[in-house]
Amino acid sequence: MTKCDFRQSGQDSSSGEPGASRAHRPIIAVYAGSFDPVTLGHEDVVRRTLRFCDRLVVGVAEIATQPKGSLFPVPERLEMMREVFAGEPRVECVSFSGLLVDFARHEGARFIIRGLRAVSDFDYEFQMAQMNRELWAEVETIFLTPEVHYSFISATLVREVASLGGDVSTFVSPLVLERLQRRFS
Repeated sequence: MTKCDFRQSGQDSSSGEPGASRAHRPIIAVYAGSFDPVTLGHEDVVRRTLRFCDRLVVGVAEIATQPKGSLFPVPERLEMMREVFAGEPRVECVSFSGLLVDFARHEGARFIIRGLRAVSDFDYEFQMAQMNRELWAEVETIFLTPEVHYSFISATLVREVASLGGDVSTFVSPLVLERLQRRFS
């Protein structure tokens, strides 16, 4: 079996085009959600995504795809996201409305990142991925599972537990915890 070194052949494996290099076309991904609030599970997916992309655009959806009651307004969620990832220059946090594929296209993303906590998430996420692929064939969806100890955490559960006075300190960063405590005090 022969090993192929794409650099020697003048071809970069990231694009498949002769003479192309990652320096000319950075790998950009988008990770979108309501993030109401951002949890340690979300943070885990972001940090793990940075292992294989050059830039990650975290999109805080202005309109949720699934009806949920919101706790924090979009500008505050965006502020929390920016605070959480302030030390990571490859993460950009923005809000968006409209179709996820349009947002991804606008950002120049090649990948849409989706987190899967449980098998029950897969049906919905698979349908969304297929629809996104139909709407824009050039984008790929990558499913990531969080670390095991974050697999049961959802923003909805965090909101519910916090609203009832429960301790959510092991599910969110300290700055998010502080905002939750202020909100429910």
